Amino acid sequence: MPKVFWWLVAIGVVAVIGRAVYVAVAPAPDLHLPPVAERPAEPSPETKSPETETPSQAAAENEVHYPIEPPAQEKPLPALDKSDATLRAALNDLVRDTSLVNLFQPNEFVRRVAATVDNIPRQKIAQRIIATKPAPGTFAVTGKGDNLEIAPHNAARYAPFIRLMNAVDTEKSVGVYIHFYPLFQRAYEELGYPKSYFNDRLIAAIDHLLATPDVKGPIKLVRPKVFYLYADPNLEALSAGQKTLIRTGNENAVKIKAKLRDLRAELVKQGKPQAQPANKK
Repeated sequence: MPKVFWWLVAIGVVAVIGRAVYVAVAPAPDLHLPPVAERPAEPSPETKSPETETPSQAAAENEVHYPIEPPAQEKPLPALDKSDATLRAALNDLVRDTSLVNLFQPNEFVRRVAATVDNIPRQKIAQRIIATKPAPGTFAVTGKGDNLEIAPHNAARYAPFIRLMNAVDTEKSVGVYIHFYPLFQRAYEELGYPKSYFNDRLIAAIDHLLATPDVKGPIKLVRPKVFYLYADPNLEALSAGQKTLIRTGNENAVKIKAKLRDLRAELVKQGKPQAQPANKK
């Protein structure tokens, strides 16, 4: 909800995260997912839940961190505001199929990735911040009245994103991500997290998506007004990322989760887990 998401990056990771995770967050045109600010206001103490925890809260409960230490650069990375062309070139090297590369939004890529990752576990996510273009076609529904369901063929809309996800080598994509990591960290700090690691939030978002319940068989919907909602209140109460992952269809969700597990394992290996975040006092 996508080598995820150009994202999830340097596009090594982004193509995997970017695709795997982005697939999981790109909202369908008709399903209820109202826009929100890039960094939503913190919920009140009474309404906070595991899905809405801030990075600082998560750190307090889990003191393992995964700081990324990029190798020495032969030449400086571009400025964040001027990084799109460089990242686009890296993506072209990782994914030779132009039609797949064109699934990504070409502008403000790093900032889109940081905001998307931060919003995946939340209840709402704005289409304007997502690093990939919407899935083609329209949200497919079958039935009438009280018998509305997601149409079986709706899952086919995500086929290009699954192809992109499978086209990227996880190890190489993480290598690219590490190379460009300072840019992602900077964009994440701009969102209001100067003492937190973007890589921590990325791993937390992956874990959140992996915890999405598996839903087999028809998924019933209701349409009280304009937008479709999940008929099952337990599904409707899930985060934006989890609801969208379910909407891709069970078969696609299984593939996405498998890629996310591989990606997480590589990120943890490269991230050098520490008990305390270095240089983040």
